Amino acid sequence: MKQLIIKIVLAIVIVVLVYLVVQSVSKPVKFNKEKERRENVVINRLKDIRSAQLLFKNYYDGYAPTWDTMISFLETAEIPIVKIMPDPEDTTFTKTINDTIGYINAADSLFKGNIAVEEIKYIPFSDGEIFEINAGKIEKGSVKVNVFEVSCLYEQFLKGLEEQLIVNLVATRKQLDKFPGLKVGSMEEPSTDGNWEY
Repeated sequence: MKQLIIKIVLAIVIVVLVYLVVQSVSKPVKFNKEKERRENVVINRLKDIRSAQLLFKNYYDGYAPTWDTMISFLETAEIPIVKIMPDPEDTTFTKTINDTIGYINAADSLFKGNIAVEEIKYIPFSDGEIFEINAGKIEKGSVKVNVFEVSCLYEQFLKGLEEQLIVNLVATRKQLDKFPGLKVGSMEEPSTDGNWEY
């Protein structure tokens, strides 16, 4: 009888240990899968913001420094629709004639109805937190250059996931001297790249 009880206890301990090992392996796998899914959504939003900043710069020779400025611009700016035709008098077919045939709202052109203009500033999965936005000028080689940066932290868009794994991710990024989140542009370099692109 005593041996039977010991066998049952050992069997229970083995089942519990197997369960704990499986959990310890599956948690990081699930975390990384969800992290990657969320990163893709945030990256797409940052790409939209970059496109909006580049369009803003075409109009104002600088980048939008605030969300109010950006959103107001996107709601009111119009982009010309240009029809390009070959010049009928050009026998080499190298010259073209550009004809503006109308205008389209900047937000409609950039986002194609996938996102409301007012939502561009919100970090996905963050319960309403807003991307950090900065714009200004820096001096590079004795020339003033327009720059912008839009960023969010891992803690913001990974909310609700395993807390310790987020802490580990942030610590690793800081040890590597890398930004602990996602960002596009830079306030230190004349770059419009995202940190996921290098």
